[in-house]
Amino acid sequence: MSLCEHCIKGVTHEGEPQGKWEEINGINSYVAIPSKEYSKDKVLIFLTDAFGPQLVNNRLLADDFSVNGFKTVMPDIFSGDAAPVTAFNPDSTWNLAAWFKAHGPENTRPVIDKVIEGLKKDGVTSFGVTGYCFGGRYTFDLAFDGIPKVVAVAHPSLLKIPEDLETFATKATVPLLINSCTTDPQFPHEAQAKADELLGNGKYAPGYKREYFEGCTHGFAVRGDMSDPKVKTGKEGAFKATVEWMIKYL
Repeated sequence: MSLCEHCIKGVTHEGEPQGKWEEINGINSYVAIPSKEYSKDKVLIFLTDAFGPQLVNNRLLADDFSVNGFKTVMPDIFSGDAAPVTAFNPDSTWNLAAWFKAHGPENTRPVIDKVIEGLKKDGVTSFGVTGYCFGGRYTFDLAFDGIPKVVAVAHPSLLKIPEDLETFATKATVPLLINSCTTDPQFPHEAQAKADELLGNGKYAPGYKREYFEGCTHGFAVRGDMSDPKVKTGKEGAFKATVEWMIKYL
């Protein structure tokens, strides 16, 4: 498995993040806390694309989830070595393949587990998980391990199709939302159709839904060009769908 060119393409969004950096069980994390009353025993874990919480887009999204009532925790799963925003530049010489080799499951999954362990010690009993691109792989893995109460992914990367979908259908017990799009080498139309075949029409009892955003490309839900009306609609639609999914099941 590997990432694709679309995994490191995109634009930087405008805004001033309102959350804060916090160490959770030794792991640096971006934390966005609702300004209104919220359930202290619930947390939304935000698993990022290759750009980590360092990318302002990701922090702004975490803030938006907190505005909707969810304490949102975004672990730095790359331990300070996220893909640089300069990778957006057409003439970038940053090496995706070399970076990817340094951030396999043996390096990234333990970081996620430590954060969840730390949050449990602080009294959190219910976890929602949303994963974008790279983070989609670990969202599935956490669901397989029965850790979250509900999960949502947007244009997930690094999945084995149909194996992971078959495992979800037979092993997972949590509701799954997939935000998909037109152009996505990581989760193409064939994978989208297979997900519907295995999980749709009530076959997956815990709950399944797939949203589809026409005219969008892998990465649209976090790094999309908001000057493109279709991409703007897709990004906002994927966010809305995820919030509604979390409200329903978390």
